[in-house]
Amino acid sequence: MILVVHNEPDPGSRYHTEELARQFPDRREHDFASEGSPPDLGDVDGVVLAGSTAGVYEADEHPWMAEQAEWIRDLVGEGVPTLGVCFGHQAINGALGGRVEHRGLRCALVEPEFDDSPLFDGVGPGVAAVHGDWVVEAGEGMEPIASLPNYPLFATRHRWAPVWSVQFHPECTERFYRVAGEKHGWEPHEESVEAFAATELFGNFRRLAEDRR
Repeated sequence: MILVVHNEPDPGSRYHTEELARQFPDRREHDFASEGSPPDLGDVDGVVLAGSTAGVYEADEHPWMAEQAEWIRDLVGEGVPTLGVCFGHQAINGALGGRVEHRGLRCALVEPEFDDSPLFDGVGPGVAAVHGDWVVEAGEGMEPIASLPNYPLFATRHRWAPVWSVQFHPECTERFYRVAGEKHGWEPHEESVEAFAATELFGNFRRLAEDRR
């Protein structure tokens, strides 16, 4: 069982987090942005922290972020398999003492240099990047596993805990692409959406989580 954690405070921007949840048919869901407190893990094999239009540096505006950061540290300490996507990538690194900065919106197909992590089996070469915040300093214990020339911490993993995080959106399906285009002016790309959808990553995480739990 995978627990999908929603972090989107804007009801009009939930398309991405809803699309991520659809990738796990037998899932549990928890909305941290509205509940403000962590869920019971129960029989959960792994946790996926979804994206958000909020920034991890906006904890004064969104008090739930401080509670979530403490929970993330608990997940790491207890060895709970965890995957962070976009905001989730930033939240994990930020909770572990890393630094996140706003550097302007990027909405593009990019081709990172991937390490040989099993998380990336069948993924790439192109993936969808839709973000304005960037991890500029990794959290304690986190190390890069994918990079771009201007973003060396494009994906990270913990040195000993089963914790991974990616800046890109593996849930870039047709619906994601259409709504992102409407919201951010992402022009149609010459490649099909399937060329840079990376939904295989979710299956990879599920297998890694089940192996560890």
